[in-house]
Amino acid sequence: MAEHTFELRVVTDKSPDYALALHQEPHKGKPREKRKAARNGDWRLVAKIDGTPMRSVMDQILAALKQAGYRASDLSRRRQDPFALKEEAGVRLGLLFLAVKPLRKPTRMSDISDQIAGMTDEEAYYWFSKTTSIQHGRRAQKALRILLAKE
Repeated sequence: MAEHTFELRVVTDKSPDYALALHQEPHKGKPREKRKAARNGDWRLVAKIDGTPMRSVMDQILAALKQAGYRASDLSRRRQDPFALKEEAGVRLGLLFLAVKPLRKPTRMSDISDQIAGMTDEEAYYWFSKTTSIQHGRRAQKALRILLAKE
């Protein structure tokens, strides 16, 4: 497993709130080219989340940051540096962000959040690969939401 293959970045707009964007390290090329791409900021955006969906899954976001060695107080609107996350934490957060982002009901968001937290690593990696697919990602995201919300 690679060390820090994901970054969680704080995105600020003109509003008083902030958003979180999860980025994944590029997988293309040789190790030297990957380092060069990382320096240039060519990390792939997995998902961006804000508002009610972000607030409803904040407990898992803070748990992932704590697992990565950060404090809860490190997450603020003024944060400039990205949070470096290991692959497992990044996969789970990416899956969580993709699943709850389009939802409106906090109860569904909470149910899905609990289900993702209870997944095995293999399940999380499987669904992450399906939901981030260029061709079939949106259908897989919808299927995951239906499966986890038990509707």
